[in-house]
Amino acid sequence: LQKLIHLLQATDDPLIQEQALITLSNSAAFSVNQDIIRNLDGLSVIGGMLSNCVPKVKEKALNALNNLSMNIKNQEEIQVFITQVCKTVESAPLNSDVQLAGLRLLTNMSVTNDYHQKMINSIPCFLYLLSEGTERTQIQVLKVLVNLSANPAMTRHLLRAQV
Repeated sequence: LQKLIHLLQATDDPLIQEQALITLSNSAAFSVNQDIIRNLDGLSVIGGMLSNCVPKVKEKALNALNNLSMNIKNQEEIQVFITQVCKTVESAPLNSDVQLAGLRLLTNMSVTNDYHQKMINSIPCFLYLLSEGTERTQIQVLKVLVNLSANPAMTRHLLRAQV
């Protein structure tokens, strides 16, 4: 895991980055690896890949963070990327793999009320995706919206959103 994280930092080759992210994502299926990746500063390295201009690399980084977000301690570190993930969801092509990967991560990050405030500005986008997206996109957006709606503090924001 340490070598994969180092490889991500050391290369500019999108194919190598993509493969390293896939491997880290698969490794994150095991809780012990989630802790190891966090302790090796892997979350910030993977999060740094969110600004990559290659859509496949960005998608794989979102998938890896999604798998790593199943751990509360990891969520505490991943939350710094929520605003960037929301912007990625908003700017990605409609129904794209990048958009869906971002929505999946936001779903996991919105299971608790801890980070809902960071998603408020994206509510209009979520509602737009609900009306314009494909069924896959709509289902993923609904998961985020259901999580947000479970928080009474979000009611006003959800009802006042400009669509």
